Amino acid sequence: MQTPKRDTLSIRIKPETRNLIDKAAAIQGKNRTDFVLEAAQRMAEETLLEQAIMTASPEAYAKFLDRLDMPPQPNKQLRETMQMETPWGKEL
Repeated sequence: MQTPKRDTLSIRIKPETRNLIDKAAAIQGKNRTDFVLEAAQRMAEETLLEQAIMTASPEAYAKFLDRLDMPPQPNKQLRETMQMETPWGKEL
């Protein structure tokens, strides 16, 4: 079975930053490479997810905006919740 090809990533780093990474990696039971790769991959995925664009037809978007402008109607559960004393003992 052939192992997948891996590329090399080389970076310059201050000694104090390397020491910080080494300490954190040791706490998690990982080596420096695995720790840095996991952290970098997680940050890359989060960054890309933040850039996700949702699209909607003009009709669906108009409905969405209309719903935002309509406050929810009070119901039994909402009225009961509003009458409850807050955990810290003061009314809202």
